[in-house]
Formats: sequence, C-alpha cells, structure tokens
Amino acid sequence: MDTNPSASPAGTFFLFDEKPQSGLGLGFLDSPQNPTPPPPPCLEVLPSQYVNQASSNVDLTVEPVNVDGLTLLKGRVSTREVFGLSNSDLVPGKYEGGLKLWEGSLDLIKTLNSEMKEKNLSFTGKRVLELGCGHGLPGIFAFFQGAAAVHFQDFNAEVLQCLTIPNVNANIQQISVSSTEKCVSEAELRYFAGDWSEVHRILPQTLSDENGINECQTVNNTAGYDIVLMAETVYSISALPSLYKLIKKCTCSPHGVVYVAAKKHYFGVGGGSRRFISMVEKDGVFAAVLVAEFADGSSNVREVWKLHFR
Repeated sequence: MDTNPSASPAGTFFLFDEKPQSGLGLGFLDSPQNPTPPPPPCLEVLPSQYVNQASSNVDLTVEPVNVDGLTLLKGRVSTREVFGLSNSDLVPGKYEGGLKLWEGSLDLIKTLNSEMKEKNLSFTGKRVLELGCGHGLPGIFAFFQGAAAVHFQDFNAEVLQCLTIPNVNANIQQISVSSTEKCVSEAELRYFAGDWSEVHRILPQTLSDENGINECQTVNNTAGYDIVLMAETVYSISALPSLYKLIKKCTCSPHGVVYVAAKKHYFGVGGGSRRFISMVEKDGVFAAVLVAEFADGSSNVREVWKLHFR
C-alpha cells in the first residue's frame, strides 16, 4: 500500500496522499490543461473474454491474504502491461485504480464477517453487487457465504478481464481443491464495466421508478440488489452524485443495504466517507450507521458505514 505523497506525470496522481497537496484538488481533475476524457462504453465482460483476450498478454500472479482467519487469494498484474502506465493509482477517465488492492477492501471483509457473527447480516440466497470491485475480494467473500448472485462492476473492462475474473476463478479453485466438500455456492457470477453514471443501463438487477428507488414488493421480485458493497469508491467529489444515484437505482427497497468502506478524507482529491455520508443524510432516503473504524496510527482513519432505507 502506497501511503506517501508522490509527484506524478500530468493527468496522473496518487490516490492515498496522507497530507494535503496544493494544486491537486477538484480543480486539478477538471482543469482545461487536464480535461477528463469521455468514459469507456458500458458492457458486460464474459468470463471467456479473460481466456481469449487477457491470459496471453498479461502475467498474473496470486498470493494469499489473511482476513480474520480467512485466506483469500489476491492477484497481481502490472499497470504497465494492462494500461501502459507505471506507478500510478489513478488517471481520470482512463484508469481508476482497479488493479491495486486497497485497504478498504480488507476492512470491508472484516466488517462483513463481524456483522454475520452478530447476526446483523446474511448473504444466503441474496443478490449482491460490488461496485468498483478491482480484485473483487468482498464479492468473493459474499460468494463463499452463499449468495445467490454476485455481480462485479468496475470502471475498466481491462480490470475485469485481467484481474477480477482470474482472481475469482483462482479463489474458487483454491476452495474446491482444499475442501473435502462440494463448493458451498453455485452463485450467478457476472461482470460489468462502465461509468457509474451509465452502468445502470446494463446491470440486470436495476429497475428504477422515477425517483430511482427499487420497490421490491414480493419475495420473488427480481428488481434490485439485496446487498451493495463498495470499498474506496468515494474519493472523487465530482463522482459522488453519480455513485449515489446508482446506489439508489440498484438497492432493493425496503430491505436492501449498502456497505461503504473508505477513508474519512482523501487528501488531494477532496472526497471521503464523511463527505459522502453528508450527501446521503441530506438526501434523506437512507439512514447511515458507522459500523467499524480502523486506525493504525500510520495512515488516514478508515471507516465502514452501513446504509439502509428509512
């Protein structure tokens, strides 16, 4: 995890600066000198596209990561091989950091595990969406906990092809080989690429009324996701409205929940959990509850929030 402030090429900057940096705020993102390009098209990435397009071009390695006694695998690929970039966390409009494993993903899994132990959460038979998935570890965790469907979304199709899909496959293969029992889940696994302002058009569990809220009136109603997961997605002030609108379009009312793992503040880009929660509370559709806080003394304070309908 890179936590030291770093200079970067034009149009590129590091997401986890721990000290405020002048000239790297929202104006930097939208300045005429560094205009943000239009987002890539929204599309579903099929698992077969990993085999056909990614495996021959990108060298993927996996290594174990222990999260509260649970061993998962995290893939590692080069941003240079995938995007022609080096040592960058974010290039607005081109690459949104999906190839890096952020701290919030592990925080989120720890919190979900705790919520399950306290009987505040169950994945069994639920429809789950992970936004800004990258490695997809929270979604993988949901899969192993018996979710009926887990859908992964990332800004970049390349991230899904080169990292998410092979990482999901590696984790499933590890469990299948190490377990004497049949794999615990036969969930529907699907992968969707696109910007938060547009990706709702292709997500299969999105059916919104004019207010952007899914009314799940019967148990068998397939509109909306029961659980929406996201880690380190609230760093950009300019993207927060689109992200929040997407959440309202995707989350099944009245029982759907959203778990948000993030830093309190993202210095240099202006976003953070507190700014996002402020927007949520002002809107009034969801109630927000702080369910976990992580502070190791060496980095920004990290939080996990739970949103539920009022």
